[in-house]
Amino acid sequence: MINILVVEDDKHVRRLLEAVLKREGYDVVTAEDGVKALEVLDSQHIDLIILDIMMPNMDGYEFAKEVRDADSLVPILMATAKQLPEDKKKGFRIGTDDYMTKPIDTEEMLLRIQALLRRSQIASARKLVVGKVILDYDALTVTREDEKQTLPQKEFYLLYKLLSYPERIFTRIQLMDEIWGMESESTDTTVNVHINRLRKRFDAYPEFELVSVRGLGYKAVRSQ
Repeated sequence: MINILVVEDDKHVRRLLEAVLKREGYDVVTAEDGVKALEVLDSQHIDLIILDIMMPNMDGYEFAKEVRDADSLVPILMATAKQLPEDKKKGFRIGTDDYMTKPIDTEEMLLRIQALLRRSQIASARKLVVGKVILDYDALTVTREDEKQTLPQKEFYLLYKLLSYPERIFTRIQLMDEIWGMESESTDTTVNVHINRLRKRFDAYPEFELVSVRGLGYKAVRSQ
């Protein structure tokens, strides 16, 4: 059974989401703020979190940061009335996996949950299969038929991240923060250098391509 934690201070929204999710067969736990939600995480396994931003005691940003600082990879879907690009960027930089604005379209929410859970299962398996290509997260290897390459750590993490979310655009800053860390003194041109190295390594692989999106960043395009 999939356990979903709904963190929302508005009791009407909380009850609505709980009812919709239970109807789809999910087990649902609710919390009215980040403090209570952390208590839930300490006491039971959670597969996905739906998170509001504006809450008393501990808001959604603080809560998401606490979760990621604890090295938890549980998927987080932010659902909030905050709609400015700056709010979304802040959420993603802290470690949110996806973002919806209120009022919530419950059908869209369920589709996003399904996608996040699929990606989470890939991450927990720590292996990613793209056609004939296998990425082994623990060994830092990329294997295609009889060819196996062991990549430098940052190159592997960068490739694994992009291929885990095909067609999703990541900014250089997002990739820097996640792979090199927010405290890193490296510049975002470091990402360009690593992308170019990966392109040279896998230029002959038909399964995927690393594409530059002008003015935004990079994405992976999978043909398999």
